[in-house]
Amino acid sequence: MDEESVERIAARAAMHHAREASTGARRPGAPAPPARPAAVRNTVSGGSVHGPVIQADTISTVTIQAPAFPSAVPDPETWPVAENLDPVTFGVRPAERVPGRRAAPPYILRARDGDLDTALEQAAQDGGLVLVIGEPFAGKTRTALAGMADQLRGFRVFAPARGTDLRGLPALLNGRRGRYAVWLDDLDGYLDDGEGRLEPRLLAQLAALKAVVVGTMREDAYDACRAAPHGRVLDLARTVELAREWSPSEREQVSLAHDGDPRLADAARSSGPVGVAAYLTLSPLLWEEWWRARRADRHPRGHALVRAALDLARCGLTGPLPMDLLLKVHEGYADVTGLERESAEDALAWAVARRHGLLPLLVRVTGDTWRAAPILVEAAARHDELPAVPGPVWGCALETARTDPAYDYGEVAAAARAAFRRAADDGDTTALHSLGLLAESLGQGEEAEQWFRRAAAAGEARSAGRIGRLLAERGEDRAAEPFLETAAEAGDAEAATLLGKLLQARAERCFKAGARHGSPEAAQLLGDLRLARGDVDNALYSYLDAAWAQYEPVARSMGLIHLLWREHKVAEVWLRRAADSGDACAADFLDPLSVDTLERAVEFFQDDAERRGFDASNLGVLLEEHGRPGEARPWYLKGYEQGDAYGAFRLAELHKKDGDDAEAGTWYRKAADMGHLGAKRALGEAPEP
Repeated sequence: MDEESVERIAARAAMHHAREASTGARRPGAPAPPARPAAVRNTVSGGSVHGPVIQADTISTVTIQAPAFPSAVPDPETWPVAENLDPVTFGVRPAERVPGRRAAPPYILRARDGDLDTALEQAAQDGGLVLVIGEPFAGKTRTALAGMADQLRGFRVFAPARGTDLRGLPALLNGRRGRYAVWLDDLDGYLDDGEGRLEPRLLAQLAALKAVVVGTMREDAYDACRAAPHGRVLDLARTVELAREWSPSEREQVSLAHDGDPRLADAARSSGPVGVAAYLTLSPLLWEEWWRARRADRHPRGHALVRAALDLARCGLTGPLPMDLLLKVHEGYADVTGLERESAEDALAWAVARRHGLLPLLVRVTGDTWRAAPILVEAAARHDELPAVPGPVWGCALETARTDPAYDYGEVAAAARAAFRRAADDGDTTALHSLGLLAESLGQGEEAEQWFRRAAAAGEARSAGRIGRLLAERGEDRAAEPFLETAAEAGDAEAATLLGKLLQARAERCFKAGARHGSPEAAQLLGDLRLARGDVDNALYSYLDAAWAQYEPVARSMGLIHLLWREHKVAEVWLRRAADSGDACAADFLDPLSVDTLERAVEFFQDDAERRGFDASNLGVLLEEHGRPGEARPWYLKGYEQGDAYGAFRLAELHKKDGDDAEAGTWYRKAADMGHLGAKRALGEAPEP
């Protein structure tokens, strides 16, 4: 007998001792009570055990016939004894696999165990049928086997396959001195209309030999068989009904489990109405279904949607999660392909469907908020094949924890740091960058810079951009440039822009030095830089330095600056000089065809006004400036509809001119909400320039 059986028997003995003290129930081995007539109905503990009792003396005259019995049935002396039956071998579905743990966790005492023990004790004395019924996944098989191990110790047990002809059993057992039991899990499979099924006469023959038949049935199958002719044998059963949902006292028994199996603790904590037995049984089934669904030909989007909720829970976000967050996260799993084959609606429907009518993979909390089923969250810790939470998912978790007061950002950040460190130790350079971002979010600037430098040295362009910005902010432009260049070449537009500004500033310093030392070319280029940023006066001084040095290429620049000042005659002289020197650009400015007309200007903007808000609003300005406000209005509206705040601002100005202050205020408000400074000033929300 194994260690678990010994401890289980000890626990049951203690329970029986308590029952005897309060009810006078007989202990195993105590003298049997006087035999009752066969027609007496036995009722124990409020009706949990019931059924006519077949007494041995009542059927002692039954003649046992010996029909042909399949030779494949092993010798009864080789049948295993009840206390040595392996639960999984004899019908119990295994729980989640855990290294070092048995497939079936330790048995936990159930509230109906006393009633089952009584039924088995009576059957051990008199023979007959003991039946455990209940809903699917109520734990019927495990409870029945545990009861047999305790109350039928020493009985040799035969567990026939479905379809086995049972009629020869009485003849096979007749004359043997041992005690025997027949185990019929899912008894309805042995009650059909075929030959060799269990029926009242066969049960009577077995009972005459003091043999015990123990079976289980689902409630729906039990009800169906009771209504059918082949179910009459059920009238003779001692029946124990087992509830699927565990009572508080049953859950408390989990804490008394001798080896602290984590699967039991998880089930007792999270199973709820589905019951501990169902939770243990369904855990591997649900996990396998979810894990296999990642294949492109199954439910890849459904898998990814559930995985998003599961990974966020692994990050510490165990509360309700908005569907928008799950949809954002689930798109980022590089190892899940075929998402386009399944719609988000179909994926959600698959994820929330109740498996075996009991448990979904994704649970709705309230409204459009969800969480991964606890059964998956708890199983995730026991599965090595589940990849680590990706860095982007940690990023979403950190952002959510930062803004949602329901979570402790410090706790989530600590878990993220540990995860990023593990990934970095495994050579993941993106984890180095993530460590930098995390330290930065916690105000740990020095540590952040160290992580960014390590990541940049490992080739992480994002970290190079980060270091470049930090150095630029500290005025270390030359040190920042190589980092920014690395990031710019990798497609970092912000780094490229900042690098351009730094180089532009350096170029201006160089041009100043060149001009100061007499280079007219440097003077002109310095003027171009100044003109580009709107510093027209200083640009002119630089151009004059080049002109006084008789630097011919400056002619075009001098012409352009005079055009800006509307000094067309002076500008024409400079541009003519440049054109005569071969400057094609200057020649274009002198081309008579370049003289603008209203029609050409309208044509210029109208080409793209249907597609771009800026051009639509600009066309409206052009028409308004030429006295055509009625034609301008629809273009302003189109510009606004295409996202151009200036269109809304110009509409406000038109309404103001018309004296409609209320409508003008409405459009100023719209423009201001889109960020237009002029509208904000009109509303008194921004200082005058």
